[in-house]
Amino acid sequence: MTTPFTHDFTDKVVVLTGAGGVLISYFAKEYARAGAKVALLDLNEEAAQQHADEINESGGTAYAYKCNVLEKANIEAVRDQIEKDLGTADILINGAGGNNARATTDNEFHEVDGLEGLKTFFDLDEDGISFVFNLNFLGTLLPTQVFAKDMIGKEGASILNISSMNGFTPLTKIPAYSGAKAAISNFTEWLAVHFSHVGIRVNAIAPGFLVSNQNRSLLFKEDGEPTERANKILNNTPMGRFGEPEELIGGVLYLTDEQASSFVNGVVLAIDGGFNAYSGV
Repeated sequence: MTTPFTHDFTDKVVVLTGAGGVLISYFAKEYARAGAKVALLDLNEEAAQQHADEINESGGTAYAYKCNVLEKANIEAVRDQIEKDLGTADILINGAGGNNARATTDNEFHEVDGLEGLKTFFDLDEDGISFVFNLNFLGTLLPTQVFAKDMIGKEGASILNISSMNGFTPLTKIPAYSGAKAAISNFTEWLAVHFSHVGIRVNAIAPGFLVSNQNRSLLFKEDGEPTERANKILNNTPMGRFGEPEELIGGVLYLTDEQASSFVNGVVLAIDGGFNAYSGV
């Protein structure tokens, strides 16, 4: 799939957290293809470097950095190195996030009987809950604190956060992740207002259900057939299928392109095949 319109990010410095993963690295490659200089940040430096190498081999400009989005001092050190290598950020993509099994219940509904051997809401690990919430919320807030300072007053400055369908309606089993993504949607609106006098637009996308390495085992059995949970998702997605990473890129580039969306601020854009619009009836 190719983007059916042209976005020009020539010489813009785009900083992307969580860029070692499939989705955010894909965004980085598309920004580079549109002329941007991209900084790929991830705790897994090797994965980020691999994607940066692919961009450079294709004629783009990319650097990889090991970064822990939960350690502000580390983010600041990375920010200083990015300035030396590429310049200060014009666009920030807060892509770091994810869920963890320690913050996930085995059961969708709590019942009086039949819960033996299952991890219920009452068994959730406090550290696991903190980790998931902090990774998603603080992992967006702290990079924004560090990189937004350099974006004040810059023409075309933009921040894009990654929310989720959970930000609209919580999914079963994953209370910490759902709560964190709801916080991201709210925080996006808060930031949009807060930075509105200094030229930084802040928006978010809320992806629907895509198949990734993180959730593949939850969605498909070993024989390739959809799991019960996957069938629930598909039955509640009017388009009847999972999305593809490239189907997000139009929204990503649009929301961060000053020429295309200069008056769009504080929006959480659902890209979900109609999932959020469907009541199930």
